[in-house]
Order: sequence, then structure tokens, then C-alpha cells
Amino acid sequence: MKKTPIFLLSFLLIVFFAGRHVTGAERVTTVKIGKDGAIVSFLEGTAKVLSGGKKDWRPLKKGEALQGGDEVRTGAKSKLEITMPDKSLLRFADDSRFKIMKIDVSGEVKGKEIKVHMAIGRAWANVSRTIGGKKNFELSCENAVAGVRGTVYRMNVNDDKSALVRVYDGEVHVAGGGKVMEQPTVVGPPQPIAGPKPVPGPRKVTMEEWTYIIKTMQQIRIGADGSAEKPRDFTEKEDRDAWVDWNKSRDGEPR
Repeated sequence: MKKTPIFLLSFLLIVFFAGRHVTGAERVTTVKIGKDGAIVSFLEGTAKVLSGGKKDWRPLKKGEALQGGDEVRTGAKSKLEITMPDKSLLRFADDSRFKIMKIDVSGEVKGKEIKVHMAIGRAWANVSRTIGGKKNFELSCENAVAGVRGTVYRMNVNDDKSALVRVYDGEVHVAGGGKVMEQPTVVGPPQPIAGPKPVPGPRKVTMEEWTYIIKTMQQIRIGADGSAEKPRDFTEKEDRDAWVDWNKSRDGEPR
């Protein structure tokens, strides 16, 4: 059996390690998104998640999957981005708290649905227009629901449950009554069924039940009591801050 010459062995080793170095330098981070789940695509600082049906909060990490029923809160000086299965993006500022109510992108007859409820904090939504078919994307808070099919907007929810919605591109349908929401189905042990309850009769429409269409560079404020101001235009100057600048920068990056 012939021995491999020293110079040839050295050459092969150099090629091997050089190839490893180039591959590592060019490697990009990729995430696989589940059929009906979201992926944590960016995390600066800290965040915790309370999974549906669980009792204890645990640290959330980049690359983790989130499902319907998961509740998330971000820490101080933190930023979080989650990518939906249809490539829509949702970002949350520090000290925010939200719950994923529903992620269903497999529906063909009734359409695709993504619903996220904001308890407090600041959220930025960049809703994808690349997926065909009927789609309903909703970002809600205690007193309002903002639903779209492809646009860029944000929602701020304050301690007193008042809120602000600003639209940067497209149209957003904002309606009162955000607290009346469909709850996620949690799989678990059988639960006792409550007895029959009286069905409420007809009632008058309250001041909290309203609908507005908010267009590009318009905003609407919702009071703590659920009442809404009339939509108005806003300027880039009054809107600009570090949070807005960061989101616009992220939106400009290739997906």
C-alpha cells in the first residue's frame, strides 16, 4: 500500500479548513416556520412566554416557535420580532405584553386568519401581501380591533387601556369592542360543562361599537372608555422617534 506524500496531505488539509472558513463566513441564519405557528426572528434584550395551558413563564429565545394561546411579555430595553407563516411581521417594544389568539393559514374555504391581542405596550405590523386568497390579520386591544389584508401600521396600548393606531401604508379597518374576542382552544383533560344560562335579549348599540377606515398617514385615538376620536392625518415629524425609525429600517431589509 502506497503512502500519501506529505506535500499532498498538507494540501488537502489546507483546502479542507479553508473551505470550512469560507462556509462559516457566508452562512446566514434561517428559520423554519411551522404551518400554523410563528417564529421569533429577532430578539434584543429579554422576553418571556407563557405557553397555552401552562402555569409558569419561561425565557423566550430567538428561533423558537409560538402557537395560538401563547402569551408573551418583553423586558425593559428590549425589542422582539415574530414572523408569521405568511411572512407577515409583528414587532413589539420594551415592556409590552400580548397573546397570540389564533394562527391559521391553512384555511381555504373560510380563509386564513391571524389574530393577536395586545394587553399593553407598542406593536408594529407589516402585513404580507404575497399570499393569495382571503386573509384576515387582526391586531386588537381591550377597546378596539384593527384588521387588514396587507399594510403597515402600528398600535400603542397605554396603562389605562387607551390606544393609538397609526397607518403608514394601505388601509386599516378599526372597530370598537376589541375585548369581545374568540378565545383559543386549549387541548387538555376534560373540563366540567357549565349549566344552562339565560340568553340576553336585544340591546342598544353602545358608544364603544364603531368602525372607521384609516388610510395612509392617518391615525385614530381610542379612549380608555372605548370611545374613538375622529381619524386625522399625522405628519412624519410628529410621529418620528427611535421606535419608528428602527421599524422602518427593519422593514427596508430584504426578507
